[in-house]
Amino acid sequence: MSDVIKPASEKQILGHPQGLFYLFFAELWERFSFYGMRALLTLYMVNVIFEALAERDYATAAVYASYGSLVYASTVIGGRISDAILGMRNSVFLGGILMALGHFVLAIENDIAFFLALSLIIVGNGFFKPNISTFVGTLYEKGDPKKDSGFTIFYMGINIGGWVAPLLCGWLAAAYGWHYGFGLAGIGMLTGLIFFWSGIKKGVFGDKGLPPENGNIHKTVMGIKQGILVPVLAVLSAPVIAYLLSSYKAVATDGLFADQNIVNVIFKFIGIAVLAYLAYIMFKATLDERKKLFVAVLITFFMTIFWGFHELSGSVITLFASRNVSLDGIMTAAQTNSLNSMWIIILAIPISMMWTRLSKSGKNPRTPYKFGLGLLFAGISFYILAISGNSANENGLVPFAYLLLMYFLLSVGELFMSPVGLSKITDLSPIRIVAFMMGVWFLSSAFAFQVVGFIGKQLAIESTDKNVGGFETLAVYTDGFELIAYYSIGAGLIVLLASPLIKKLMGNVH
Repeated sequence: MSDVIKPASEKQILGHPQGLFYLFFAELWERFSFYGMRALLTLYMVNVIFEALAERDYATAAVYASYGSLVYASTVIGGRISDAILGMRNSVFLGGILMALGHFVLAIENDIAFFLALSLIIVGNGFFKPNISTFVGTLYEKGDPKKDSGFTIFYMGINIGGWVAPLLCGWLAAAYGWHYGFGLAGIGMLTGLIFFWSGIKKGVFGDKGLPPENGNIHKTVMGIKQGILVPVLAVLSAPVIAYLLSSYKAVATDGLFADQNIVNVIFKFIGIAVLAYLAYIMFKATLDERKKLFVAVLITFFMTIFWGFHELSGSVITLFASRNVSLDGIMTAAQTNSLNSMWIIILAIPISMMWTRLSKSGKNPRTPYKFGLGLLFAGISFYILAISGNSANENGLVPFAYLLLMYFLLSVGELFMSPVGLSKITDLSPIRIVAFMMGVWFLSSAFAFQVVGFIGKQLAIESTDKNVGGFETLAVYTDGFELIAYYSIGAGLIVLLASPLIKKLMGNVH
């Protein structure tokens, strides 16, 4: 009797659904494109787009913050449209095509093309990012113990892309020109889509990721099917977003909106609205729900602080590496963006094993302790950069070892906080508002970029000299890093001291 041949959607590799590995490579290449572009973005703005401006660092910080905030905010909208109309497969394809187009347009050295390219990447990321991550979860049955390890494998794909991309795109940009680096990022995105498409053609996803059964994709609005209307509106939104990005100058010189651009103002109103709605929810909630919701909001707040400092890696820290770190014969400033992902790849499994071993002995620290320690590690990492000036040479350049050690400590902090934060939001939120709280969690990354922009503006170097550097810039950066260190360490100590109280509020949630 011959063996029964399983459908492609049920076949497994290393005990996991075959589809996981197609999504793994699709996400790897998408992250390759995203991080490859990000590694070049700040340096490209400073040296090309805003080259002639005395306040080029300020303008760069403003645009980078607006871009980052909109990238993460777009995932909330893209995820909702996927759930209601497109489904995950169509959303991933639409997002991937828009992102690839954005990267290729970014290769055109023109100011208008630059802002349009960023807007296409923002819209595309909104459709791609939330849906491919959710797609992984659909491959497993509810309660499948392999699901966590499946997400770990998927997470490794993200970091492999984040590690390799800055190295290759940074090298191409330095050796042949900016447009080659951006072009390679676009090729990476197309490669990811090819992997995803091949998985669909082979049937490895089964019936997962299809449009919702309510048939909204075929329903019409003004005579146009929603499945067609959504991509059209997505493309038409790009010029509007490009306008918002290009409006990087402050809308007022004093008052509430002083030193704020249009995107900053928009996020202020979003933040007020979210807080007001959270207050309303907590007022209506039971006492037990209120306690847990308070902790969920607290976790989100401290995660926002952490990401606000962490995401300086693509802006201020890249400029610091370019101007004040001795990189000769090691790597370029753009390539230093690979260091965080490199350390994550090296440390993820050992730290995961450490938590497992501590759990067996009943010593695995609860979430608030991990958050407090994560913020402490982040603070110490910036203090390492703050004291690096003591080892500067006659040109104001500090040894590369300081940057390497800084990223090591920051990555440890990330692994203490990031993997547990998302799961705790779902555990702490009442079922009726868990989707809303997930949206708040994703928005926290958007608000983190507002922190990035604020810090970037405070540490802006006013000069039109491409070779700006030396002890003056070193003093600006190291003083700034010292302040960041104190804030992060202070936040970590507050969390650690308040941990016994937070544990009581969390109840049975670990």
